[in-house]
Amino acid sequence: MAALIVETEAYVADDPACHGYRGETARNRSMYGPPGHAYAYFIYGNHWCVNAVCRPKGHAEAVLIRAVEPVAGIEQMRRLRSVSDDADLTNGPAKLCGAMQIDRAQDGADLCDQDSGLWIAQNPQQKDYLLSHGPMVTTTRVGITKAAELPLRFYLQGSAWVSRRERQSLNR
Repeated sequence: MAALIVETEAYVADDPACHGYRGETARNRSMYGPPGHAYAYFIYGNHWCVNAVCRPKGHAEAVLIRAVEPVAGIEQMRRLRSVSDDADLTNGPAKLCGAMQIDRAQDGADLCDQDSGLWIAQNPQQKDYLLSHGPMVTTTRVGITKAAELPLRFYLQGSAWVSRRERQSLNR
């Protein structure tokens, strides 16, 4: 399976919504580095979410992948997540993990190594894709109560796969 990332949220070390804010635990250990690795975690007792770790070892900061546009393996995703509208396959962090079979097994995966089973690559058509699906919108994060006002959510305005649209963006 393959997909294009269309929505993310950042979680930084001094951010009370960040899983690493209170210190390292068995659950969030992958978030503490090294950068370029996955931090996968279980939420609400039945969903998985996945982040890309961004800071050097010892600094818990990561980017949550909130939504993706499927480009390969869509039939398999449909079998894993039975939905009436394809845009609902991966338009949320738990949805994309369900559709792409991302779970604890990918926690700590090297996102820079295509042999790791879960990896992020540069889109060779990135410039054209951004022109046709942009602009990039910066807004506040969703689904959190702590530090919810921080402008750390980013999505492509023209993508049908975005999880939730804001009435007003922070772009000027």
